Amino acid sequence: MNGVRLAVSWLTVLPVRGPDSVDRAAAGQAIGLAPLVGVGLGVSGVGVLWVLVWGGASAAVAGLVMVAGLALVTRGMHLDGLADTMDGLGSYGSPERAREIMKSGGAGPFGAAAIVFAVGIQAFSFAALAQAERWLAVVLAVAVGRVMVVLACRHGSTAAPDTGFGALVAGTQHSITVALWSALAVAAGILAVPEHRWVGPLVIVVALGISTLLARHCIRRFGGLSGDILGATLEISVAITAAGLSLGA
Repeated sequence: MNGVRLAVSWLTVLPVRGPDSVDRAAAGQAIGLAPLVGVGLGVSGVGVLWVLVWGGASAAVAGLVMVAGLALVTRGMHLDGLADTMDGLGSYGSPERAREIMKSGGAGPFGAAAIVFAVGIQAFSFAALAQAERWLAVVLAVAVGRVMVVLACRHGSTAAPDTGFGALVAGTQHSITVALWSALAVAAGILAVPEHRWVGPLVIVVALGISTLLARHCIRRFGGLSGDILGATLEISVAITAAGLSLGA
């Protein structure tokens, strides 16, 4: 139960109190349960989409509101991590200088552009999925972002210097956990696009593959894993998945 409480308190603003002390064992349990939190967020997002569309709102507006709602429920920390990571990658300095830029608290041009594109792609993709009534695809796209968090924290990953959160979660996920969540996501993809059963699994594999490559590059560039990298790969995998599953909608 500590892992469940910690996962919910870390990944949402819900008034769930985590354990009084958090060690790597508890942190690893919470990260391993992150996809379940993603499913809950995805179901909530579907509810928002359905109510708005049923109430007469355009699909585009409903998609934007859903993305805004997800950002609100998750404290906007994943979008902040995306902006910080892109600003760090856009710098030409040493890993130490890149980490300083990421910790500066502001969003530079690379970070601002990344947020605009990520929010736009997600919102309009969710709008297309709502119009096609591919509700499972919406839930799956949100959950895949949290599956990517598990992949990024797999055994062998190391934390960047001076990153408290990275030190807690880097290298905590066993290869079995990584394989299990990945397989479940791919299997769920079979049902996400009923007209073409092969599209969903292919999209999931591509989304997780691209995001994993990005995570590896960031770990090399910044000297290790950090919470910002997790947020960036989460948002990017959600965007790729949602866009891919909306094809032909």
